[in-house]
Amino acid sequence: MRKFLVILIPALLLAGCVEREWTIRSEPEGAIVWVSGIEKGRTPVTFDFTWYGDYEVILRKEGYETLKTSVKLDPPIYEIPGIDFFSEIAPWTYYDRRETLHVLKKTVEPTEEELKERAKEMRRENLAPG
Repeated sequence: MRKFLVILIPALLLAGCVEREWTIRSEPEGAIVWVSGIEKGRTPVTFDFTWYGDYEVILRKEGYETLKTSVKLDPPIYEIPGIDFFSEIAPWTYYDRRETLHVLKKTVEPTEEELKERAKEMRRENLAPG
């Protein structure tokens, strides 16, 4: 029994953990990325994350439309409540690496006629009795 405890206690102290990493890529590269309101850098960008669930992701790049989307990161099986106890006490480290790709659309510049029509519409809206 004593030998068992001598082995068990150091093993628990050296228990593993889960390292979570998320890489966000974009086409084209170089877009600025915000995840849940926090700027993470320019694509491709890799950072650690703590929680699984839904994240709001915003990508911006000059000459392209701003992309606002939601990304759901589901836990792997070893992180499901109940099972996660065993992954936390395992004497090794689990690595959870995620990657998402987001395609940006080029901004379409309005024609001169479209700009004039928008200006007329705005003038009508502002002059209308309210």
